[in-house]
Parts: sequence; C-alpha cells; structure tokens
Amino acid sequence: MHHLLAETIQSGDWKNEKHVPVITAPQSVKKDETFDVVVSIGNEISHPNTLEHHIVWIKVFFKPEGSKFPIEIGNVNFSAHGESEVYSDYYGVVKTKVQTPGTLYALSYCNIHGLWQSSSDIKCD
Repeated sequence: MHHLLAETIQSGDWKNEKHVPVITAPQSVKKDETFDVVVSIGNEISHPNTLEHHIVWIKVFFKPEGSKFPIEIGNVNFSAHGESEVYSDYYGVVKTKVQTPGTLYALSYCNIHGLWQSSSDIKCD
C-alpha cells in the first residue's frame, strides 16, 4: 500500500494553532526586485521549545503561477532547544526575487506533531 507524504501535512489558522508557520511578505512585488519573506511560528500561541518538543525547521517554497512544481527558496533550521539554556527562536528571513506572480508556501516540522503548512499568494508587476 502506498501512502503519500502530502496526506500527512496539516494546516490551520496560525492564530489558533501553534504549529502553523506564519508567512509575512508583501502582497505585491515588482518583477526582479528583492524582497523579504519572513517565516515564524507561534506569533499568537507560543510553541514549546524543549529538547522533548520543538520545531526543527521551516522550509519556504515559491510556486510560480502556471508552474506544476514549487521551488524551494529557503530553509531555516532551529538547532538549540534548551541545551545549556540556549534557545533558537522560531524566526527566519529569506530574501528572494521573482519574475511572475505565484504562491509562497511554508512547511514546518514539529518533532512530536509532524508537518504543518501555510501559503500566501503574491502578485508581481
């Protein structure tokens, strides 16, 4: 029996679900102009950051309008979860530029509760 990884990806409203990655980016950009895509976790409800329960990474993708596949544009790893009282913050910035409108996707991984995603459309003139 074949199972698809996509069937295990969860989503929700980041204001009510502490695992959902938050994307902060312009709604519209100029073609070939560099802009920031900020990704974070826990903007409204904080997610634990302990050795036993933490967010491991957030990946950022862009799927150009009309394209079949998304392109990975960034990966933020969170490596410190309380070792010697050092903690990574669930926050990252990816600088990118695009030629067409499309959709930004963020995918996060919790070591206990698996994969979570969110998306945000972006216009390009």
